[in-house]
Amino acid sequence: MPTSRYAIPPIPFDTEKPWTNWGGNQSCSPAFTVRPRDEREVLDVVRFAIREGLPVRAAGAGHSFTPIVQTGGVLIDTASLTGVTGVDTATHRVRMLGGTRLSDLGDVLWDKGLSLANQGDIDKQAMAGAVSTATHGSGIGLGSFSSTVRWVKLVTGHGEIVEIGEDNLRELHAAQVALGTLGVVVELELQAVPRYHLAEQITYPGWQETVSGWQENIANHRHYSFIWCPRDESASLYELPTPAGESMVDRCYTKRYQATELSEPDGIVTTEGARRDRAYRIYAGGFMIPFHEMEYYVPAEKGQEAVTAVRDLLLTTHTDQRYPLEVRWVKGDQGLISPFHGRDTTVLSVSGAPGTDYWPYLRDVDALLEDFEARPHWGKIHFLTRDRVRAIYPEYDTFVSVRRTYDPSGVFLNDSLRQLFG
Repeated sequence: MPTSRYAIPPIPFDTEKPWTNWGGNQSCSPAFTVRPRDEREVLDVVRFAIREGLPVRAAGAGHSFTPIVQTGGVLIDTASLTGVTGVDTATHRVRMLGGTRLSDLGDVLWDKGLSLANQGDIDKQAMAGAVSTATHGSGIGLGSFSSTVRWVKLVTGHGEIVEIGEDNLRELHAAQVALGTLGVVVELELQAVPRYHLAEQITYPGWQETVSGWQENIANHRHYSFIWCPRDESASLYELPTPAGESMVDRCYTKRYQATELSEPDGIVTTEGARRDRAYRIYAGGFMIPFHEMEYYVPAEKGQEAVTAVRDLLLTTHTDQRYPLEVRWVKGDQGLISPFHGRDTTVLSVSGAPGTDYWPYLRDVDALLEDFEARPHWGKIHFLTRDRVRAIYPEYDTFVSVRRTYDPSGVFLNDSLRQLFG
């Protein structure tokens, strides 16, 4: 164990160990990287940091593209804080430690007759991080992970363990999406659903066909999303299978899923593009090739116009950009700074190639979507200022008030978060 002039608790740690996110665009060198094994050790670490005047941030799987984790103080690595701690089959509730990976939940819940209601493109995230940044899948009738949070246990900036449940809705709605600014999430409870299977349909329609079926596809499928490709090489950047020998220019890799009943094992189909399987197996996956992503959310009723405008921008102004445009839908929720607060949402995701100057493109997308009342993903590249956050979140001041109650000294703020919520 490294030595230090600080009286750090007897918990595994490193000094000045560099940290880098999955995408490779964020890094820092904390004074201490600490790996607590239970909530008591998290409490000890936070109290140590408070005593020594050091800021604290927590890291999960590192799938955020923003400076959300960066710190020169204490970085809490949550990799050892894993496991399901309770399942209530009557209420369909499941509790887990904050560092539990999404990919570790499928079998455990299935054996209890449960599933998560929805998942996204990646299943490698730590659940506390996925919740804290409002990670989501696609489906106009389905909310983000954050919307399913019914209880959290935090280590706060007071150096205390507190629980927030449905008897304190104001605080719970703040904690559902909080970017780690209320404290370290050591345990949380999600609302699950009875387990279910999915039937998959992957198609490759052109742009005009996609537009003509816009509302019908959104309304008539449990999950519907598409990835529009401006160039032939666009699909391969997201590792998408495409029809051999066919151009993908101005076409969409389109995913449709419906809940279905099937028997196992005879009913399981593993054919790519037409799978029929347990929901969590259908969702399971992730990207292997790093990219740098920006994701914005607009009211669902403005979705088609906004997507069309971004497509036009790629075809006319930023013809050098190769990454595709991903489009999804999410149901509105009540999280105070959730991007889906109070409105059903169309999601637009764009990316830049690592090592290239993609900033003019991303800034143009940001400016364009600001006219559509866009709210950025908290864990992906954005250009938010405090004034912009206050303007797009009607409960901003309420959130800041709650944050200051749990962390009055800003223990869990870094430079980026202090500018937004300090």
